[in-house]
Amino acid sequence: MIPVKMQPEPPNFTSEVRLKGETFLAKNPYPTNWTNREYWRNALDDLCKKYSSICAYSCHWIGPCTGGRTVDHFRPISKYPQEAYRWENFRLACGLLNARKGNYEDVLDPFTLQDGWFVIDFDTLLILPGAHLSEVDSKLVIATIDRLGLNDEGACFQERANWLSDYIIGEFPFSYLKKKAPFTAKELERQNLIEEVKSRAPMWLTVIKDNE
Repeated sequence: MIPVKMQPEPPNFTSEVRLKGETFLAKNPYPTNWTNREYWRNALDDLCKKYSSICAYSCHWIGPCTGGRTVDHFRPISKYPQEAYRWENFRLACGLLNARKGNYEDVLDPFTLQDGWFVIDFDTLLILPGAHLSEVDSKLVIATIDRLGLNDEGACFQERANWLSDYIIGEFPFSYLKKKAPFTAKELERQNLIEEVKSRAPMWLTVIKDNE
């Protein structure tokens, strides 16, 4: 994960989401059923445009491996119903990580995250806490990694490997990697591995190619 700058609320948000949602909540302040009241979905296209269709948690372009694009309520509406229709509570997320996050509140917020809290070990392709973090903050990072399954075999790990391996073999330039997998690209920049990574032959790359 990397810090994500919150984008301004779109002009039509009030009419398409907020007012409809507030009208519903005025009559049902603690709903147990949101069926046909998922007005937040009206903001999905705007979320995708403003966040370039990048999942706030996986930091990948939302593709088929991790499910479709969804609106994640960072503060879950089961606990904070009054925040169901607030733009600042929306995070663009792939369906898989939205489901994994669920109603849990132990995931760090990409909107308040600081640089360098999550890093990538390019020999193993695992995401780890930054070495400079305190023990307390490292545990927060690890809890987020575990909750979202960022290092689980398949899904996010597979997608991370696919983007990086395709870059390594020259399928596209680094500028494209920055657009589609910004966390991976940012870590390559930080570690000065943009070109050097192409000469490496880590085990994960061999396994990925053998399985194709």
